[in-house]
Amino acid sequence: MSSSASSAVNGGVSFWFAHDGLPSVREPLTGDATADVVIVGGGYTGLWTAYYLKKAAPFLRITLLEQKFCGYGASGRNGGWLYNGIAGRDRYAKLHGHEAAVRLQRAMNDTVDEVIRVAAEEGVEADVHKGGVLEVARTPAQLARLKAFHEHELSYGEKDRELYGARQTAERVRVADAVGSAWTPHGARLNPAKLVKGLAAVVEALGVTIHESTPVTEIRPKHAVTPYGTVRAPYVLRCTEGFTASLKGQRRTWLPMNSSMIATEPLTDEQWEAVGWAGRETLGDMAHAYMYAQRTADGRIALGGRGVPYRFGSRTDNDGRTQEATIEALRDILIRFFPALAGVRVEHAWSGVLGVPRDWCATVTLDRSTGLGWAGGYVGSGVATTNLAARTLRDLVRQDSGQGGRTELTDLPWVGHKVRKWEPEPLRWLGVQGMYATYRTADRRELLTHSAQSSRLARMADRVAGRH
Repeated sequence: MSSSASSAVNGGVSFWFAHDGLPSVREPLTGDATADVVIVGGGYTGLWTAYYLKKAAPFLRITLLEQKFCGYGASGRNGGWLYNGIAGRDRYAKLHGHEAAVRLQRAMNDTVDEVIRVAAEEGVEADVHKGGVLEVARTPAQLARLKAFHEHELSYGEKDRELYGARQTAERVRVADAVGSAWTPHGARLNPAKLVKGLAAVVEALGVTIHESTPVTEIRPKHAVTPYGTVRAPYVLRCTEGFTASLKGQRRTWLPMNSSMIATEPLTDEQWEAVGWAGRETLGDMAHAYMYAQRTADGRIALGGRGVPYRFGSRTDNDGRTQEATIEALRDILIRFFPALAGVRVEHAWSGVLGVPRDWCATVTLDRSTGLGWAGGYVGSGVATTNLAARTLRDLVRQDSGQGGRTELTDLPWVGHKVRKWEPEPLRWLGVQGMYATYRTADRRELLTHSAQSSRLARMADRVAGRH
């Protein structure tokens, strides 16, 4: 183990909260209560839903219940990628036709700008920089996947993306051994904790009641049950993403997948000169076990990947601690990408969970017979998708309550999508461990062989995972 890993702050929810400060926790629920809408979960999905519902219908009595504090889950721990990716688009194209999936993609492109617009309008300062998304290829097989990916995105109507060779890639960011990259303008870097804290303050100022330190143990029609009392409402909206498995009857609904991150010390001007990255794009790659990174507002690199992907029994971590081996693995990726940073210290490491449905498709649903609604299963692209999901939940509630009709959002193909449950243990633990071990082996094989063909192992893992 290197001194860099052992000296890093490990956990503390995330670097973002450690750096910006944990929020003071709001009062818990003090007994039974009633509302027009009760929202379970104080992350981006829940907060955006409360925001848009309250703006559309200020008279609504909205109560939001959060087990720890707003942003404790993925919303305060993610990589700060506000971008236009959405889980399940290809499957939706197969189920509903290509044009329906194009509409979904167009809505996601617009969502990036919607988040930026609302943050500016509401005075939420979240270190937003719209530099787009740059995804690099470092092997022949990755380059072949990159070109196919680029063409695939063009087929969904994204005409403003660009494909670069090695020289053009180096002009943007100097990633070692990069042989090409693709760039889309539909992406921005942000500080996720600043966004979630600012959004919670805005929502509360609008008149939404937020109770923190209030775990919901069971959701049933018109009831959100907590140890401190039950909130009754015609609409109960589940916005719990990676923590859904902790609810009664939901253990196999969405798998809580781990993702881990590191943040370096601030880089010197000389180090940034060696790296480039003046455009502050969010940075990803085309490996099967992919990485994601950003250049933070205070001049660090925050970089993430899967680490240990899943804990047996759908358990979640305790305040973001991650394994030393994962910190080492992420630091190795950092140095492989940027050899000039070999001496840089890792100052912070953390982890969090994201929600993965069995078919890897994000969904938004309102059951009109029960008033139960939910959104999630973002599979790692939730920073923007949560906003689109929230506006869609708003429209579904307004439609059901007679305050509005069908909209472009309620007609999108992810609305009402049904997903089968994950397998019971130990099958799901064995499946996820095997899947990511296979992806890593496929990456190593492609690196050694320099073949332009993607490893057959990765295609096999995709099929086992249910991703295709």
